[in-house]
Amino acid sequence: MYEYKVEVYKVKEAEAKMNELAKSGWRVIEVSPNMAMGYGIVVTFEREKQ
Repeated sequence: MYEYKVEVYKVKEAEAKMNELAKSGWRVIEVSPNMAMGYGIVVTFEREKQ
């Protein structure tokens, strides 16, 4: 079974946040532009449920 997390980032902060979550076992499965706000990105992560 998997669990998912959806985060919204400004582009400049995204790399550091994504690397931080990767150390906790999360992997990025999708990145898309944040159309609702007009800037930034929406990142979806998944990992096996612990």
